[in-house]
Amino acid sequence: MQHQIRHASRAELDLMIEWAAQEGWNPGLGDAAPFWAADSEGYWIAEAEDGPAGAISLVRYDESYAFLGFYITRPDLRGKGIGTKLWQQVLPSAEGRIVGLDGVVAQRENYRRSGFAYAHANIRYGGMIDVVEPPGTDLLEVAPVHMPLLLEYDRRFVPARRDAFLREWLKVSDGRRSVLLLRDGAVVAYGTIRACRSGFKIGPLFSDTETGADLVFRKLASAASGSEIYLDIPEPNASARALCDRYNLKPVFETARMYRGPDPGLPLARVYGITTFELG
Repeated sequence: MQHQIRHASRAELDLMIEWAAQEGWNPGLGDAAPFWAADSEGYWIAEAEDGPAGAISLVRYDESYAFLGFYITRPDLRGKGIGTKLWQQVLPSAEGRIVGLDGVVAQRENYRRSGFAYAHANIRYGGMIDVVEPPGTDLLEVAPVHMPLLLEYDRRFVPARRDAFLREWLKVSDGRRSVLLLRDGAVVAYGTIRACRSGFKIGPLFSDTETGADLVFRKLASAASGSEIYLDIPEPNASARALCDRYNLKPVFETARMYRGPDPGLPLARVYGITTFELG
């Protein structure tokens, strides 16, 4: 059976997110708009006679870095080489960029054979927590006036600027809010909480200090008290593990962060929550 590989439409990105939900990945309810803003040509579909058969994303943030995700074949068509064909046709569009991915652990060896090297584990922690909003005037709801500062601060924690993505990601909507911690006019921590198919996810959660991460976490989590909250942390960050332990969050899922090309050497000690497994 021949399968045409082509760019996905905006409506098909919604389908890819639905497939991710069916796989148990628990995407956010409002993820499609920021994902599309990041790279509208970064989503691909394998077309079968009866419609989309598989998907993959390769979001190119700039000329040096891209992130791969949404690698899914429709369950009734698995084992027919569709995923392999998607992989082989789409990966070259990285065009020399470093490519990151968060892969399921069982596929780690397959990714290694395609030139990806293991960097570290990412662990999803989750649980029901009830926290009180912390006091203080340094914790602020993110507003448009903060964007220049936030865009510069965010760049310290990711391998490329992602301004278009963040302008959508940080928009306030039902079930989504972002908070920053200001000290002497400078951003020293920030995070976002968003409603997902199940509960809420916090991500990113970036902070210069463990105290700052705790303050932003509590500010965000207090708005979702009584619901399941999930936080995806880089396993090497012992302070992030301690934060999860402090609020009785338990490991529920693990991915392998891998890179094709040089490891960008992110400051994992200050990354308390990864933005999203789909886009890095």
